[in-house]
Amino acid sequence: MCRNIRTLHNFEPPATSDEVQAAALQYVRKVSGSTKPSKANEEAFNHAVDEIAHITQHLLEHLTTTAPPKDREVEAAKARARAQARYAS
Repeated sequence: MCRNIRTLHNFEPPATSDEVQAAALQYVRKVSGSTKPSKANEEAFNHAVDEIAHITQHLLEHLTTTAPPKDREVEAAKARARAQARYAS
């Protein structure tokens, strides 16, 4: 999976539409192999991003869990600690 796509499920507060859109954009970029499509492919690229964002939002709205919601700040701190350990010289 692309490292830039983050887990969006089971956070408090819930994922925003901007976060869902950003994840969809990263997914389409990864699958297409292009960060910025050509003019010829721009419409298909943007349509794919919109469709994937819509499906992702639908998925997030319908997932259920018994786990308590994760705190964004705590998860960010864990990620920073993992990155520091990974890239420490």
